[in-house]
Amino acid sequence: MTAFLYLLPCAGEDLVKLGISRDPLARARSLAPRWFEFFDLERAWLLQADGIAEAQSWETAIKRSLRPHNAPAPLLSVRSAGGHSEWFRGAHEAVLGYMDVMAARGFPLHPAKPWLGEALARGSDSLYGWADALWQSMLATGIEPSLHPLASSLRDACDEQAAFALGVEERMPADVVRWYRGIRD
Repeated sequence: MTAFLYLLPCAGEDLVKLGISRDPLARARSLAPRWFEFFDLERAWLLQADGIAEAQSWETAIKRSLRPHNAPAPLLSVRSAGGHSEWFRGAHEAVLGYMDVMAARGFPLHPAKPWLGEALARGSDSLYGWADALWQSMLATGIEPSLHPLASSLRDACDEQAAFALGVEERMPADVVRWYRGIRD
């Protein structure tokens, strides 16, 4: 089963998250609430391995060389997501260099943003149903939707779609789109 060594640089600072995952989209989502803004996805990369053991060996090799760059996890990262020893300061070029070497050996190296956008697009069927169910439960409480405690989850889901230029209008229920446009205008 395919696995990936991922390089996710934080936006606005020289700090990267390095790790492995079979599902890079789920992993990125688990690391920060608004992961699509938290990470600089234009500088993020995914190195594709044939299996988890191969990806683990890559991760182990590169982490050994990065020990002097080890840094604490950012405060805005989700602590429960784990991976606290996999944050490195000043290591983007070194990790990307390692990934380039592996790509020269024939392993697929993907710019993360388009890959993650495609994975996000594939999940559109469940997104619509989830958003509709959340919207209906919010309305049932009688609380103004924008003031509802779950409103941020719905807004973040819409913003996530917009960040990847995936049409919110086509992927969300019409009531959700009207509400979302109203809070964004």
